Amino acid sequence: MTNLNNLILREIGALSRSIHTISDIKFKELGLQKGQFIYLTRICENPGINQMALSDMLKVDKTTTTKAVNKLESQGYVVRKNDQHDGRVWKLYPQQKAIDIYPVIIDEENRNINLCFENFSDEEKAGVYQLVKRMRENIQNNWQDIKNYGGNQHD
Repeated sequence: MTNLNNLILREIGALSRSIHTISDIKFKELGLQKGQFIYLTRICENPGINQMALSDMLKVDKTTTTKAVNKLESQGYVVRKNDQHDGRVWKLYPQQKAIDIYPVIIDEENRNINLCFENFSDEEKAGVYQLVKRMRENIQNNWQDIKNYGGNQHD
């Protein structure tokens, strides 16, 4: 049997799933469905973003983004507006309903951050951020290639 070289991605995955589960339970009270808070925060933080850029930012496929945005739009959180310069492009904007709950979502995100970094020094926090950011940067080109070419590109 082949052994895994390092368990860090398993730890990061477990951390991410734990935070998402906690957030999904808390945000259900606000009428948000599973995972919608991620899309909602990015649209609030980037009004006028298009779905392709949102998908790239969140590292998800276009179909997943379309489903999430459609739900948010039907719930009155988001509105799509046609781009004035390119009629094929639709931009996403938060509705007042989204703007009103955005601080609640960010407060919960900050609560999770504080829990995760309990007993960490400022230097340790900065170090973790830099290391995880580098990991993301290292994998990003491969992610882009796989997404664009379906894994048929070889070095």
